[in-house]
This record gives sequence, C-alpha cells and structure tokens, in this order.
Amino acid sequence: MRQVHVVVPEGVDDPARPSGGNVYDRHVCDGLAALGWPVSEHSVAEPIPDGAVVLIDGLVAPALPASEARIVVLVHMPRDDDRDRAVLEAAAAVVTTSQWSRRRLLERYDLRADRVHVATPGVERAELATGSPGGEALLCVGAVTPVKGHDVLLGALASLNDLSWRCECVGSLEIDPAFAGGLRRLDGRVTFPGPRTGADLDRSYAAADLLVLPSRTEAYGMVVTEALARGLPVVATDVGGVSEALGGAGLLVAADDPAALAGALRAWLTDAALRQRLRDAARDRRESLAGWPATASTIAAVLAEVAR
Repeated sequence: MRQVHVVVPEGVDDPARPSGGNVYDRHVCDGLAALGWPVSEHSVAEPIPDGAVVLIDGLVAPALPASEARIVVLVHMPRDDDRDRAVLEAAAAVVTTSQWSRRRLLERYDLRADRVHVATPGVERAELATGSPGGEALLCVGAVTPVKGHDVLLGALASLNDLSWRCECVGSLEIDPAFAGGLRRLDGRVTFPGPRTGADLDRSYAAADLLVLPSRTEAYGMVVTEALARGLPVVATDVGGVSEALGGAGLLVAADDPAALAGALRAWLTDAALRQRLRDAARDRRESLAGWPATASTIAAVLAEVAR
C-alpha cells in the first residue's frame, strides 16, 4: 500500500482552537493509519516528493507549492474564492464532507462529477443524555464568530425572558474578540466558558437538554451529530448540510432570523409533548449514525484510486 502524505493546517491539534475541520483531519489521519496506510503528516511549507499521493486540507491547499504529486483536496467548507479554482480543477480528486458541499463545488468549478466524492464526518457514540423535565439547559457549541450566529441566538433568547432557561456557549472567544466582546450577556443567563474538548466537552453535552446551532452557514454541522450521538435534541438553522446531519431529528429554522429561532425555542420550552417527540427522534437518529472508521474507509478508497 502506498504512503499518503497529509497536509494539515498549523495548530490542527491545538486544544485552544478546536474546530470541526481539525477534528475531522485528526480522525482521518488516525483512521487511515488503522487501515494500514503509512501516513506522513506535513505542514504546507514542507516539500512533498514528486509522484506522492497527497491528501491536503482545503484551507491550506492554495498555499501548496507546485509539485508533481497526486493531490486529493479535502474541502471542509466551499469558499467563494477564486484562489481555490486552480487547486481544485488540477486535483486528482476532491473530497467534501456533505452532499450540499459537493453540489456547490460542481456548480462553481469545472470539475468532473466522478472526481468529487463525499466522506461524511463520523461520530463517536456517547452516553445518552438524560435531560431535565423542563428542558431548560441550552447548549451552543462553536467558535464565537459572526458565522456561527451567536448574535442571532442572543437576540432570540432576549425575547424569552418570561421563561426559565440558561444557555452555555462553548467555543473560542479569541478568533473574533471584537464580535465576542460586543455580545449581550443577558444578565448571566448566558455563559461563555471558552473552548472545551475531551471530557470537559462531554460534560457540557451531558448537562444539556437541547443543542442550539444558529449558524449562518455550515458545510455539515458536526456538533449536530455529536449531540445526536448522545440522544440530545437539536434546534438549528437550515443552512448548508445541516439537514443532512440532522436527518429529520430536530427543528430547522431560517438563518439570520432571531424571531424564527425564538419561536422554535419557545415551543421547546413550553411544550412537553414536543420535547418528548424530539428526544425520541434524536435517539432514533443516534442508532443510524456512522463512526469515523466509515469516513476513513471512504477516503482510503479515493486515495487507492488516485494511487493506481
């Protein structure tokens, strides 16, 4: 089996900067190694041998020096950036994380459909969340930036002061400190503990009743399946590949619409029957979620084809 050279972003394992893309890259590297592929990790500045098979994170792909390597580009989020055009159109293959992303790339670039593949993010099964009777513990997981829509979430929550709830927003405050610093804290009912990983993040999920994802765009929404892997219901914006991740096991609302999000959250907080239906749906969806070995196997098949 040929060696695969994997080019990852700087700080891929930095616990202070967790991201879905970094988690995906690490699981894929580990999964390829488990499948018997010799994996050599590189930064974008390191030379790649001519003729090598290379899997490169799309975030850094435009900076890859010209080479005779066989390039497979892993696109976490399609960007409206012409710097990606030459890289993607010259690649031996492209891997996306959702059907939505694949459609976007085929619409935007001159790519052969048989060269663009989907490797859906896996998820690790976790203990079932028990939930509380009133469903008052809300959780939002994601870096505190405009794209993740925390301002929309806080706008929605501000109209729910007549109800009992609390919301924990787990994620980095350092990527856009001006945006993070300007958010209303709503009298302490919303907390911002910063990024969490591993057991600390597990405890945040375990203490929650509902995941809220107010993003303005998502290629897939790995936090959705992370919640569903615990049987935790989800309210999310209907953007990108979120509906693929959700699989019908939650509520979808329009993006950038605090009133729509507030309506869904009010329904959750005031309707016990709805809470039970969503919990049942989340547990059903939990049973159909694939693990990371399936993701790695899909990418391994693409690499094997390119290596021929």
